[in-house]
Amino acid sequence: MPHGKERTHKTNLLLMAWLRLIRWQNLLIIALTQLLVWWCVVLPEKPVLLASFNFSLLSLSTVLIAAAGYIINDYFDIKIDQINHPEKVVLGKVIPRKTAIIAHTFINITALALAAVVAGSAGHPEWLLIQLGCTGLLWLYSTTYKRQYMTGNISIAVLTSLTVLVLYVYEPALRHTTNPLPVAILLVYAFFAFMLTWIREIVKDMEDLKGDEAEGCITMPIKHGLAYAARFASVLAVVAIVPLAVSAAALFSVGYVLLSSYVLGLLVIPLAVWIWYLWQGAATSAHYHKASRMLKIIMVLGVCSLVIYKLG
Repeated sequence: MPHGKERTHKTNLLLMAWLRLIRWQNLLIIALTQLLVWWCVVLPEKPVLLASFNFSLLSLSTVLIAAAGYIINDYFDIKIDQINHPEKVVLGKVIPRKTAIIAHTFINITALALAAVVAGSAGHPEWLLIQLGCTGLLWLYSTTYKRQYMTGNISIAVLTSLTVLVLYVYEPALRHTTNPLPVAILLVYAFFAFMLTWIREIVKDMEDLKGDEAEGCITMPIKHGLAYAARFASVLAVVAIVPLAVSAAALFSVGYVLLSSYVLGLLVIPLAVWIWYLWQGAATSAHYHKASRMLKIIMVLGVCSLVIYKLG
């Protein structure tokens, strides 16, 4: 292979390794979530602070904090990942661990600086504590909470819901509106994000049982078994389905037929099917991996329902 092509090939491999390390697909989902919430819920309220520029800074800050979180998670999870997903490990192979920790620090500093600009322009520098808390929680998750019973699952669920709720904190027009609908929508989507993330984190623990057990983690599947974890995840799914079904009925009764049909057909029914699927097939890592991917698709469908709300 000529030297030029060889360098290009190595550069491409390195780029793909970095994209895999920061979970670029998940980052796109985070960015899409905030963009749709802003466009469909915040923008109609005539934002005082989160106009296009400030929103872009705040959203980029959120994405960067998440990217840094994925890096530090892989940094401390190398041994576990080498057991569970050896083909996906890039740290220590393509990307040196020292380079990763430097990148993690730089990305976090950049993210905090962006959020500081927005908080400063609002005259509320204390709002930066949200981003500082997120970076700290991600560090604790990677070093400690992930290996503890339930703590890690709930931590990630809280952080996911904050991607929606942070817009409420930063936008005065939402906090002072006399229209309860935008706030109600934010709370519904934050709840949906929290519940589905919590369920998905349990399923991921079921998928990664072997490596987690080898490293002394105390996850739900390790402490109580796969069947118990499946039952718990199913109950959480039902808890998510019930308010969605009630919302679909309420929306239909006030004339939001299209949105009601969307919620029922693309959220309620798929979640019910997911519960059925979780109990089908062998209790293998591959089966739980598919169940986890199904949940991610349902989460994206949930976010996209905002477009139906906007157009309706």
